Amino acid sequence: MATMQTRRLGSTGPQVSALGLGMMGMSDLYGPADRDEAVATVHSALDAGVTLLDTGDFYGMGDNEMLLRDALRERDRGNAVISVKFGALRGPDGAWSGNDGRPEAVRSFLAYSLRRLGTDHIDVYRPARLDPAVPVEETVGAIAEMVEAGYVRHIGLSEVGAQTLRRAAAVHPITDLQIEYSLLSRGVEDEILPAARELGIGVTAYGVLSRGLLSGHWSSGRGLEPGDFRAGSPRFRDGNLQHNLDLVEALRTVAAAKGMTPAQAAIAWVAARGDDVVPLVGARRRERLAEALGALESGLTAEEAAEIEKAVPRGAAAGERYPEALMPHLPA
Repeated sequence: MATMQTRRLGSTGPQVSALGLGMMGMSDLYGPADRDEAVATVHSALDAGVTLLDTGDFYGMGDNEMLLRDALRERDRGNAVISVKFGALRGPDGAWSGNDGRPEAVRSFLAYSLRRLGTDHIDVYRPARLDPAVPVEETVGAIAEMVEAGYVRHIGLSEVGAQTLRRAAAVHPITDLQIEYSLLSRGVEDEILPAARELGIGVTAYGVLSRGLLSGHWSSGRGLEPGDFRAGSPRFRDGNLQHNLDLVEALRTVAAAKGMTPAQAAIAWVAARGDDVVPLVGARRRERLAEALGALESGLTAEEAAEIEKAVPRGAAAGERYPEALMPHLPA
């Protein structure tokens, strides 16, 4: 097996695998999942040298953190860089009800996560979204106190704009920004990515396959399981879906010439955006993880990356990346 490539999360963060594992779908939001297969997938990731494991305390209302705890139970904790998002509020029916970034909430969320994960520290801790009622300086300041106390190693952010990055970095070094970045979602390139680079903040890119659209495994006739949030995603709606799948077929042609699958080409393209960008793949099964890992072997040239962009031009996607009601919570 090839040695896993590594990258540093920003100028102040840890060295991590060049590909991270996003665990959300193992517990929530993509329909039913096989827990045993999920644990086996985490094990396979660790065996392949994947160290960056991304979860959230609201994924399955804590279930995802406990799944990760079980997966790491007989493994060396030192080989895992655990990234946790916090602050999203949910009701017993699973409904979303805002975000809580108050300092006292930060400490409470963290205490529960540490217990569920069965660890004495979290490597990267970040608010999932900004709380509009709390200045980001207060939220980051509270996490900084937890860094000082030894419960958190590094501070990250998620889905914020350039101005917020600057405000947060003035309080404490920010290791990385987790944000959607893919062939179909490139808005980060305008202001956010340049600001992150100016500040020495890395990017962990989620949604690199646009919730499966770019995987090459989706079809227009595919049904969605109960609980799969893609049923409300504009890019999966009738009309938009076929347009987006046509883009994937163009990508498939370019990828095939390189001996790659569409998923591998999409992941490799994101990885090629810079050594400060680490793609997160939401593989729920070992076979999908193995396919994703193959993207790191591609070594895309500038010309090949350009061919991929020609197949899926910037701005070509039909539909926004989130439903209209959620768009105000994202950076412009």
